[in-house]
Amino acid sequence: MCTYLKNMEGWKPKSLKNKSFANIQELFDKAMKRVNTFVDYRTELVEESSKKVEAEIAHESSLKRAGEELEQESSKKQKLEEDKESEELKQCLEIIPDDGDDVTIDATPLSTKSPTIVDYKIYKEGKKSYFQIIRADGNSQMYLTFGKMLKNFDREDLEVLWSIVKARFKKTEPVNYMDNFLLLNLKTMFEHHVEDNVWKNQQGLVKVLNWKLYDSCGVHCVTMQNMLFYLLVEKIYPLTNHKLHQMFNDVKLQVDYEYEMSFKLLRLVKKQLKEGYVPE
Repeated sequence: MCTYLKNMEGWKPKSLKNKSFANIQELFDKAMKRVNTFVDYRTELVEESSKKVEAEIAHESSLKRAGEELEQESSKKQKLEEDKESEELKQCLEIIPDDGDDVTIDATPLSTKSPTIVDYKIYKEGKKSYFQIIRADGNSQMYLTFGKMLKNFDREDLEVLWSIVKARFKKTEPVNYMDNFLLLNLKTMFEHHVEDNVWKNQQGLVKVLNWKLYDSCGVHCVTMQNMLFYLLVEKIYPLTNHKLHQMFNDVKLQVDYEYEMSFKLLRLVKKQLKEGYVPE
């Protein structure tokens, strides 16, 4: 005990020598009590710190669970809304399987991926006229109608044909009916303007008779009593609210099968109708 008191408590040997065993015992017990009190104090601090950390972890875990539950609820709600919208849009579709009669005359068979279009001609056979599409490898196909041509075109074909037609009639006016048809319809598709005369034909109570989607090239055709419009799926055109209402509510969009492009088009028409989009 004296050794402990000298080394740990700073007592001088001379002071301890004059004390009785009982006094030494008392001093030693006091010293040990202080040591035990200090150890208990540190233990208490550690325990309090551990409890605080555990509480923070529990709080963070609770917040995380609440966030995950909120996110799951939001995802579930969004899915329900999307499912509801999909069912609504499906009611606007009419599935008409492809009859396979795409090409009226197949002058030369084409491969699966056709080469780039390099030219076109108007081919006449008796009283009928055809669009003859000539490609880079010399092969060609002929189509009796513009619609049948669109069923076999992709977007690149359409854009290349427009560049050819635009260049051909840059300085001259077409004299052939089919040339003029191509020029007017492709111009309406790619370079439409609100003030174009073509849009005046949709004014009044003209009825929409048919609405068809050509998904391979991203074009939809709106047939009215007095004319028809060939339009790109992703563009906004100056169609009147009366026509948009008929397209979305009165006639069904004709497609070969359900695909995302048809839903994209229906959403765009619905948005135009709801927000009253005014094209530039």
